Amino acid sequence: MRVLLVEDDKFMAQMIAALLAKRNFSVTTVHDAAAAIHTMEVYQFDAVLLDLRLKETSGLDVLAAAREMGVRYPILILSGDMDTDTKVRALGAGADDYVTKPFKVEELSARIMAVVRRVNGHVSSCLEIGALKIDLDQKQAIVADTPLNLTRKEYEVLEALALRSGRTLSKDTILSLLYGGVDEPNPKIIDVFVCKLRKKLSDALGGNCPIQTIYGLGYMFRA
Repeated sequence: MRVLLVEDDKFMAQMIAALLAKRNFSVTTVHDAAAAIHTMEVYQFDAVLLDLRLKETSGLDVLAAAREMGVRYPILILSGDMDTDTKVRALGAGADDYVTKPFKVEELSARIMAVVRRVNGHVSSCLEIGALKIDLDQKQAIVADTPLNLTRKEYEVLEALALRSGRTLSKDTILSLLYGGVDEPNPKIIDVFVCKLRKKLSDALGGNCPIQTIYGLGYMFRA
């Protein structure tokens, strides 16, 4: 799951990113409002962690700009301000959650997962599609109580599509969700990942595969 972290304190940003990486999040970090807005404009993420008190502007201004330019993925505010009015303004401006500092990384990761599931219409951390189960916490795909032998990128493709079941994702969108602009390979690599993933799913599901090609547009997961 790919997360954008907007935090002007570079030491704090490094620490949060490292802790989330240990929980299998891929974190892209930026340190100012301009970089945050540009990154959200160009790349896709599962969620954004936005510090409320950036040096040159308020995180609320970044939040407003993001929503105005059409960013629809969840944005979680990180702040040491526990004032109720501030929380209300942030949530009213389009934030999906408000996490007060200091926080435990276990709580932060759980909140990220919960809000990503919620905005995509899922209530459980385990997605069940017929005989296929996708455990979002353990990062595993399971059929008949047996985990599938997926590479990390194959799992990430499956998670990205399954969370957005019924929606077509372009190869560029999937590429952003996997790499977030960091050392991105050619978009054709997505075809390779999907081909291998389909083979493993089809073998495990008796010839059935929920991933469909939408020609000229991308791929869709159909339950």
